[in-house]
Amino acid sequence: MTGHEGKAPSAVTFHGSWTDFAKIALPNVLLTLVTLGVYRFWATTRERQYLWAQTRFIDEPLEWTGRGMELFIGFIMVFFLLGLPLIVMQLVINGLVFQGQPIIAGVIIFAMFLAIFYLTGLAYFRALRYRLSRTYWRGIRGGSDDQGFTYGWSYIWKNVVAAISLYLLYPWASMSLWNERWSKMSFGPYQFESNADWKALMKRYLLFYLVPFLIFVGAVALGIAAASSGEGGDPFSTAGGVAGAVAIFIGILGLYIVMPLAALLYYSKFMRVAIGALRLGDLEFDFTARSPDWILFWLANLAILMIAYGFAFAPFSLLIATDPTQFVQQMEAGESILSVGLVIGVLIAIIPIAFATSIIRYRSWKFFVVHTEAFGEVNLDRMTQSTTDSSSHGEGLLDAFDVGAI
Repeated sequence: MTGHEGKAPSAVTFHGSWTDFAKIALPNVLLTLVTLGVYRFWATTRERQYLWAQTRFIDEPLEWTGRGMELFIGFIMVFFLLGLPLIVMQLVINGLVFQGQPIIAGVIIFAMFLAIFYLTGLAYFRALRYRLSRTYWRGIRGGSDDQGFTYGWSYIWKNVVAAISLYLLYPWASMSLWNERWSKMSFGPYQFESNADWKALMKRYLLFYLVPFLIFVGAVALGIAAASSGEGGDPFSTAGGVAGAVAIFIGILGLYIVMPLAALLYYSKFMRVAIGALRLGDLEFDFTARSPDWILFWLANLAILMIAYGFAFAPFSLLIATDPTQFVQQMEAGESILSVGLVIGVLIAIIPIAFATSIIRYRSWKFFVVHTEAFGEVNLDRMTQSTTDSSSHGEGLLDAFDVGAI
């Protein structure tokens, strides 16, 4: 490996293809559907085994050693230790409200919110710890001796500070948490170091932060113009109608295009700064994806999802088209439209959407690997096995709060 200016081939490469991955993804989708979702833990394992094996660092492939049973146990633990207590507490809160004790109910709701917030931070930490502990390179794995309990509190207070500042300090909170999380991880005998500077994000973040206000002010200004430009103050005159239509168009454009684009520009900068400040021994990392790369990546993902939803709704269109009159009559009469055909149609509709999300996970992994660079030297004589603890269960918390991703 060479320095940042070197022209040597990338130390991190990906050799998979989506057609090969599809041979894994499609059976995974079908088996998950047949088992009513239970197989998804083993499906995740099969996906990662393929993606890790197709990723090479200095011409040596990675290896995923996690098992589906670990993820399943993690999910079961969360269900019994968190899911059931939350259901019970919800019943208790409803009972307290009916008994005229709203203050006590409010205190319990606040405590539940605080607990969920804490566990969300803990989930981020422990999922990264678990994935590093199951990732092997040349027989060496990563991990962390830290259990993540302190990080959970950091996640709370740093996000609270960001909220108090009306989220002007959100870049500081997110980058600070990134640095803290990675600095407690290791791979082999080496500790990760992360000292990313959040101030490098502020220009992009302020652009994202101000976009809603600019859209609102523009829409209001055009609305006022619409109301005052009509004959006799009539906002429905020709001039007023045009201005009103333009105001609505600006609002829709800002909500669905400008806002996501501004968020993407910020995230692009965040990943470059964050990964660029990551160190492991003598290794330095870099992330080369620029904003246009991200835009094309997400547009392609959006196209994949739109095609999948088109295939998903096709069975319903055919079902309605076969006898539209009867369908409308059932709807008007309030009768149930459930039938064997409809149920089968729903199950069939799930397949293209689930398959598309699998392909997007493949594309996400490939995108990150292709744009990740490593610089420095690796002393293989000093690369010994990690002595960090390795948890016996998987990412149940992360899945429970829907913050998990490959």
